[in-house]
Amino acid sequence: MRLNILLSTLGLALGAFAVTHPAAAQEKLTVYTYESFTAEWGPGPAVEKTFEAECGCDVEFVSVADGVALLNRVKLEGQSTKADIVLGLDNNLIHEARETGLFAPHGTDLARVAVPGGFDDDMFVPYDYGYFAFVYDTEAIAAPPASLKALVEDTSDLKIAIQDPRTSTPGLGLLLWVKSVYGDEAAEAWAKLQDKVLTVTPGWSEAYGLFTSGEVPMVLSYTTSPAYHQIAEDTERYKAAAFEEGHYLQVEVAARTVKGADNPLAEKFLAFMTGPGFQDAIPETNWMFPAGAISKPLNPVFETLVKPAKTLAFTPQEVAEHRKAWVDEWLSVMSR
Repeated sequence: MRLNILLSTLGLALGAFAVTHPAAAQEKLTVYTYESFTAEWGPGPAVEKTFEAECGCDVEFVSVADGVALLNRVKLEGQSTKADIVLGLDNNLIHEARETGLFAPHGTDLARVAVPGGFDDDMFVPYDYGYFAFVYDTEAIAAPPASLKALVEDTSDLKIAIQDPRTSTPGLGLLLWVKSVYGDEAAEAWAKLQDKVLTVTPGWSEAYGLFTSGEVPMVLSYTTSPAYHQIAEDTERYKAAAFEEGHYLQVEVAARTVKGADNPLAEKFLAFMTGPGFQDAIPETNWMFPAGAISKPLNPVFETLVKPAKTLAFTPQEVAEHRKAWVDEWLSVMSR
């Protein structure tokens, strides 16, 4: 009888313990990125599903408008950021990002990574690359400008949509593209281009949405953007203009924060990012060239895209040194 009472009492105690001590929650990885990555048509949903199946964890994406805004947010949050991974910076921001002291070495083998010009960095891991271009509607523009200078000097009523270099990596890319072609005469070039700018948007998504809705016949985007329309919409209506001076290169990267360095999932994610589980989603959802290993060849459409006659790029150090002054120069012209 005493044994039965003891076992009964012990059972109640264990039951109470089970109720008040639930199973441990799933491990969590918080990834800051940009809006088009997490959109239902972007790579985010597929990447999340594949990595969660592999790690048995919970991935939470937190998105902002675009890549420069991403860095601005992390800088504002500082050491209190909730991000383990920041995905969506690019080659133009990595020196400035490193100098914040908010990022940690990645500890990732980059053997599978391949981008134009090569990439060797202990803190930032490339996941895709592309070239900035002006994409135009062939039903609205019969003969697109064949160079950046031709666009700047155009005297027609052509209108374009661009992005803000203070918040957007494509916007910053155009700023650097103009600077690389015009140098000290960049302000004069912007003054001429200003008349053609219908709107300046915070991020890529807003500008490209205006373009596809017919609000503007030409938009700052990428040489790879027409691949979306050919593959997903079966139309060749939208094309990228090839510029004879060359096109500015963008390499998009991810990094783990100092906080993320304490989360084993962050290092696992960065390693995962270089392989097919991540890279297979890039070409036909982010519409960029993959920077790592893929499991199947690219759609042949990618072979038909504009191939830059020359690759333009400043070093990350040059961008970090001059970005503020060049943005101020742009702002002084565009705000007139």
